[in-house]
Amino acid sequence: MITGGLKQRVDALWDEFWSGGISNPLTVIEQITYLMFFRLVELRDDREAKKAIRTGEDRESIFRRIAGPDGDALRWARVLAMGSPGAMHERVRDRVFPFLQRVGEDHDSPGISMRDAQFMIQKPALLAKAMELIDTLPLTDRDVKGDLYEYMLGKLNTAGINGQFRTPRHIIEAMAAIANPRPGEVVCDPAVGTAGFLVGAITHLMKSNTSPEGILADEEGGSETYSGDLLDPAITRDLGAYFWGFDFDSTMLRIAGMNLLLHHIDGPRIRYQDTLGQAFAERHPKQASEAFDVILANPPFAGSLDYDTVDASILRTVRTKKTELLFLALMLRMLKLGGRACVVVPEGVLFGSSNAHQTMRSTLLDQNQLDAVIGLPPGVFKPYAGVKTAVLHFTKGGETRDVFFYDVGGDGFSLDDRREPRPDHNDLPDLLQRWTAWRDQQFKLFDDRSARHFRVSADEIRGRKYDLSVNRYREERREEIVHDEPTEILARLDAIAREIAEESAKLKDMIR
Repeated sequence: MITGGLKQRVDALWDEFWSGGISNPLTVIEQITYLMFFRLVELRDDREAKKAIRTGEDRESIFRRIAGPDGDALRWARVLAMGSPGAMHERVRDRVFPFLQRVGEDHDSPGISMRDAQFMIQKPALLAKAMELIDTLPLTDRDVKGDLYEYMLGKLNTAGINGQFRTPRHIIEAMAAIANPRPGEVVCDPAVGTAGFLVGAITHLMKSNTSPEGILADEEGGSETYSGDLLDPAITRDLGAYFWGFDFDSTMLRIAGMNLLLHHIDGPRIRYQDTLGQAFAERHPKQASEAFDVILANPPFAGSLDYDTVDASILRTVRTKKTELLFLALMLRMLKLGGRACVVVPEGVLFGSSNAHQTMRSTLLDQNQLDAVIGLPPGVFKPYAGVKTAVLHFTKGGETRDVFFYDVGGDGFSLDDRREPRPDHNDLPDLLQRWTAWRDQQFKLFDDRSARHFRVSADEIRGRKYDLSVNRYREERREEIVHDEPTEILARLDAIAREIAEESAKLKDMIR
C-alpha cells in the first residue's frame, strides 16, 4: 500500500526532474529506473556478501569483478556520501553508467540489461537530489516496492505511438483471474510494454496458490520466498523462467524488467524482439511456436504493417496488414495445444466485414475453442484513448460449442477523462463470479439474453457471419407501457379546462 507520505516523496522526485528540465514522462521513468537499478545492485551485492559470510564462501563483490580493484568507489552509498553534486555527477556519468551497462551479464546482477542505457541527467544538482530521494524509498519492503513502481508508471499519462497505452491495473487483474495461470505454467506477453500483464499474472498466481504464512522474507528483509503448499519449490526458486515478455522498444524493456524485479520476479525473460517479424522465429525458435501455456496481452492495434515485414507463417493464418489481427494469429502460433489466451482487442475485431476479420473469427471459433467475448465500456482506457474495446478468451485447439458473452457496463470508475472511483458502478466482480459459474458448466444460468451474461451457440454465430458483437445477441428487456384510452384522456383535459375557466371567472369577479 502506497501511503500519503510515500506518494509525496515520489511526487517530489517527479517534480525535481520536471524542474530540472526533464519533462517527458517516459524519460523521467527511464532515468529513475536507472538510478533504482543502481541502488538495487548494491542492495543485492550486500545481501549476497552477508550470505557468503554465513556460508564461508569466498566471494568478490560485483563492483570489483566488473570495475576492478577500485570498483567499490562505484557503490551507491559511496557516491551518495561524496556530498559535492559536481563530483557525484562526474562519477555517475563517467564510471557508474559504463559499469551499469555491463552489470546485466553478471551472474549476481538483478537480470536487467542496461547495455544501451543513456544517462540524460545533465544537471548535477538534479542527480544529487534524485539520489537522496531514491535513497529514502523502501526498495527492500516486499509489500510496498511493487506498488511504488506501479504508482510511478501511472504517471505515464500520454499515449504511446502505434496505439500503445497502459492497461488499467483492475482490468489486468480481472483478465488474469479469467486466464487463471497455475503453478508451473509459462506465461507470455508478446507486446510486453511495462509488463503490467506479467505482474498481474504473478500476483494472481501467488494469491491463488500461496497462503500468507508461505510468504517469507530472509533475515535481512531484502528478498522473498514463496513456499505455499501448492507451489513447487523448484518453481519458486526461478520464477523468472516462467514469465516471458517481448518488445522492440528497449526503453520499455528496461522499465518492464524493473517492474517485474520489484514484484519478486528475479531474472525475468524480457527480450528485445519484434514478435511479428521473421527474425523472432529465427532468434527464439523455442518461444516462437507452441511454447506458452498462457498469453495475457493488450497488443498495439492502431498500426498497419507491410506484408514483407511480417512472418510468413502468421500471414498463412490471416493475410492482413492490421496488427490487431496479426497478433491474434501470432498468439495461436505461440500457444501450446490446450494453452489459453486472454487479450484486449478493438471492438472492430468482433464485427469487421473484411475477409481478414471473418477469417480470424472463424479460425478462433472453428479451429479452436473460443471461450468468452467480454465487451468493455467506452472510456476504460481514458485519458489515453476513448476507443471501444473487448476481451477475448480462447483456447488453442478443442471445439467451440457455446460462447460466454458478458456486457460490462461499468468498471468501478467514471468513464470520462477524470476516471474517478465509482464503486457503485462496477460489474467486474459479477463478471468473475459468472465466469466461475461458466467454468463449472452451470449453463442454465446463461439462458436469459436480456441479462449482462448469456451464452450463444457456435452454430448461431456461424449463421451470423461469425459476428461476435455483444449487442448483436443481447436482447433488450422492454416493459410494456399501458396508456389510457384517448376518449378518457380528452375527458380529463376537458374537466381541467372547465376548472381553469371557473377559477379564472372567480378571479375576474374579485378584481372588479
